Amino acid sequence: MNEIKKKQIAILGSTGSIGTQALQVIEEHPELYEVYALTAYNKVDLLIAQARKFLPEAVVIANEEKYVQLKEALSDLPVKVYAGAAALCQIVESGPIDIVLTAMVGYAGLKPTINAIRAGKAIALANKETLVVAGELINQLAQQYRTPILPVDSEHSAVFQCLAGEVGNPIEKVILTASGGPFRTCTMDQLKTVTKVQALKHPNWEMGAKITIDSASMMNKGFEVIEAKWLFGVHPSQIEVVVHPQSVIHSMVQFEDGAVKAQLGMPDMRLPIQYAFSYPDRVNSSFDRLDFSKCTNLTFEQPDTKRFRNLALAYESMYRGGNMPCIVNAANEVVVAAFLRDEISFLGMSDVIEQTMGQVSFVQTPTYDDYVATDAEARRIARELICK
Repeated sequence: MNEIKKKQIAILGSTGSIGTQALQVIEEHPELYEVYALTAYNKVDLLIAQARKFLPEAVVIANEEKYVQLKEALSDLPVKVYAGAAALCQIVESGPIDIVLTAMVGYAGLKPTINAIRAGKAIALANKETLVVAGELINQLAQQYRTPILPVDSEHSAVFQCLAGEVGNPIEKVILTASGGPFRTCTMDQLKTVTKVQALKHPNWEMGAKITIDSASMMNKGFEVIEAKWLFGVHPSQIEVVVHPQSVIHSMVQFEDGAVKAQLGMPDMRLPIQYAFSYPDRVNSSFDRLDFSKCTNLTFEQPDTKRFRNLALAYESMYRGGNMPCIVNAANEVVVAAFLRDEISFLGMSDVIEQTMGQVSFVQTPTYDDYVATDAEARRIARELICK
């Protein structure tokens, strides 16, 4: 009997929420998966613990100041240790790697993802900013290098699962569900005084600080709408957002005959991570199952883009195209960081993003270098607007 070849997995952002859950999936299936490389930006202590447990071929710490600490801590193990952004981009090209899980937060995930695609690695995509910033470029590269992009976001994984077996059947629309976040029922007056402590309490999901704030402001959903355009080849008008507070239906697809397929499950990111790793197969898991005796009330609402303007701004950027989503992403990263430092109000974040969209040079057909320049310009303008 032939032994199954274990898939070699590189995890970019192994110390974050997605990264740590991906390691739980790998730990549950040691006969199927093996960790080839782990990378982190700053959390060196957790990266050391992960390396000692999973014994990868290599680890990378993006923050070069932590290199010596990492190197010394792993000196008794046969693990290669690297540091810096360039090392991060190079490690994904390593020959044995089968899948690169891009679980880094923000724009920083773009360059290593591009390198991994060029090296012919399957991409398990959890870094939504990659497609938000440069969806056209990423799609072109994925086609050129025949590299599969497997969505890890629960919503996009749900759509991906709904489309299984539907090759050639036109999509009428993609329906992305949103929890509505912690402020779904708040008035405009209440939103004016929202604190970061309140914003960091998501009702259904355990996530990192940046994505939790994005969820509270609904920018996260806006980014997912942009991602869906590139992942599933649909027009912006074919993407609908429905607020579904229970987070049981992860997303839906409506076909041209009017039939709607939905993917349901517990709000547990390990399920879409495992599906991306095992695709096209499904493998057994110990995750909690949905109990329909407790799911007696599934509700749906329309999103309010007056209270949550970020969703409207994301749609606007998608319709305008070019480098506009890149501008929105850069401005959003700046305002979220400022909000977490108590330097801007919750509603003020949308004001700065909108003003930045009006001030940064617009490029209709951007190259990679244009994206880099746009990102830098948008960040500078957003910071200036916050300081005014």
